[in-house]
Amino acid sequence: MSIIQQTLPAGQRLTTVAIRGRARRGGLYGSDRLWAVAFALPYVVIFFAFVLYPVVYGLWMGSDPALYRQLFDDPRYLTAVINTLLYVGIGVNVKMALAFLLSGFFMRKGWWIKAVLVIFILPWATPALPAYMSIHWFLNGQWGMLNNVLYLLTGIDGPVYLNSHWMGLAANIGAYIWKNLPFWTLILLSGRMAIPQELYEAAAVDGASGLRRLTHVTLPLMANLYIVCVLLDTVFALGDFNATYFVSGGGPAMSTEVLATLGIRYAYTVSLPRLGVAEVMTALPVLIPLILILMRKLRMSERQL
Repeated sequence: MSIIQQTLPAGQRLTTVAIRGRARRGGLYGSDRLWAVAFALPYVVIFFAFVLYPVVYGLWMGSDPALYRQLFDDPRYLTAVINTLLYVGIGVNVKMALAFLLSGFFMRKGWWIKAVLVIFILPWATPALPAYMSIHWFLNGQWGMLNNVLYLLTGIDGPVYLNSHWMGLAANIGAYIWKNLPFWTLILLSGRMAIPQELYEAAAVDGASGLRRLTHVTLPLMANLYIVCVLLDTVFALGDFNATYFVSGGGPAMSTEVLATLGIRYAYTVSLPRLGVAEVMTALPVLIPLILILMRKLRMSERQL
């Protein structure tokens, strides 16, 4: 025992030990605790007001089993489910495959590649409403630019694209791919740029062709990033209503509605907000596992780092 400890009174030594114990445990006391509460309180209030309360209130609104019986008896709901599966399945997979291929294209060197990349980003940078409305009028059967150009070049009147279920659904999916493709291309491009060039040089020295470098270097190193992007985009696509609402409007006769737009129809057009909430909540059995898988993949990526 040191001389200082011998001279300290017993009570003071106990106080010193308690303070050191608190410091080791990371505890707060006195003014530090007040400052911590003052800084954390606004975030807690915002979380409860804008995250927890809307979720709990929505679950309460959609808790009546009669709502789901009414929902399942509506033939438009089954149509919306099928449209959502096609919209998400085709839109996400085609878009991510194109984004992967285009990310390889934009890895090329040259000033014109950079210029094309700037132009390519413009659809994503454009606000959603004017972008989708422009596609709506582009496909208009009577005044649309596509049919006008077709008539001037061939003298043939084009079809009324948005008056067909399958053509309207294809227009919605195409618009969604066109609008969001640049974003995911940039994400995958950044993933490609993070791969050390020494690996490609070593593979080239070993005589690997471009296809072998793609399959044995690029694909294994980008697999986790690609899967995470697919999961994220699937979550976004399930909740997306902009493309369907502003391109086809859900028509003709609500045949191209997806779950997101049909819920809005129930809540605002038909004035059945509880039914709209229940309709949206039917996507939770798919959405929650996707989020859990995504969180697991992100946790695994952090462990690898």
